[in-house]
Amino acid sequence: MWGKLKTRVAKGAKRPMEIKRLVAEVVKRILNGGEINYDEALTFISIDENDKESLEALFDGANKIREKFVGKKVDLCTIMNTKSGKCSEDCKFCAQSVHYNTGVQEYELLDYEKILERAKEMEEAGAHRFSLVTSGRGMQGTEFNNIVEIYRRLNEDTNLKLCASHGIISLEQALELKEAGVTMYHHNLETSRDYYREICTTHTYEDRLDTIKNIVDSGLELCCGGIIGMGENREQRAQMALEIKGLGVKSVPLNILSPVKGTPMENLEILSPTEILKTMALYRYMIPDCYVRYAGGRIALKELQRKGFRAGVNAALVGNYLTTVGNNIAEDKEMIMCEGFEI
Repeated sequence: MWGKLKTRVAKGAKRPMEIKRLVAEVVKRILNGGEINYDEALTFISIDENDKESLEALFDGANKIREKFVGKKVDLCTIMNTKSGKCSEDCKFCAQSVHYNTGVQEYELLDYEKILERAKEMEEAGAHRFSLVTSGRGMQGTEFNNIVEIYRRLNEDTNLKLCASHGIISLEQALELKEAGVTMYHHNLETSRDYYREICTTHTYEDRLDTIKNIVDSGLELCCGGIIGMGENREQRAQMALEIKGLGVKSVPLNILSPVKGTPMENLEILSPTEILKTMALYRYMIPDCYVRYAGGRIALKELQRKGFRAGVNAALVGNYLTTVGNNIAEDKEMIMCEGFEI
């Protein structure tokens, strides 16, 4: 599906009344088992920031779709950076790439006791999932064997659902991780197919799709999203949503670029809160029954983080992230419950 995606441009600007009518029509269709089409997606993501009535209609519709398909339960996950820096890849957003001088802390794979301590802390704080993340193109040999053993022990020593994010992996590696107790593997598309070369040249979009195929073939659940605000246009954001939908993904983490000094993207302007919320809402329209997950950079929403949970979001990455500080878990839980959701 993604290989044949055609580029289209939404036809002309619509007036608020037309947009509200279209939103109502699309919401009704989705609630009855239908789908949003690509031109409608472009219209929705292109709503002007000053058109408050249309935006409220868009967010309210996303909320209705979320209520129908996934209810009020919110999924909380946390990650631990267990190997940092010296990554061979040149992803232009990343603080851990060896190609850029960012001053990021560097260390090899952490020992099990440190990892278990963090896992127990997150479990006590109320996280449902715990993911180990390592820098680098992938893991091989003794290093991969070590991470597999760590998952085996975590599976015995905690009640957390275990997730993994270790870059490009083979089918055999995916099967080993599953056997060790991992239930979900995280591997983002990062952006749309036609923009991918603008953010990375050391591996291809097809390399990412190959890993995704290995994940799916192994029987692991797939967590796959991307980053917005890397210089892509709205149409490319809609394309990424369509591509992720085509993969059958049910957990979609959406990151907002936090420009890192020393990377090629250090001077990019952070997206406005409204632009972020429109994108979050679009994913709910595109994939009604998925977890639309707040991930890195959501601090850019400022006081509108609450609004996201009334605009289609129903999951969150909590605690600290890879190279940036995240939200306090207790505060997140309080915010979510105040919005009427269940943890």
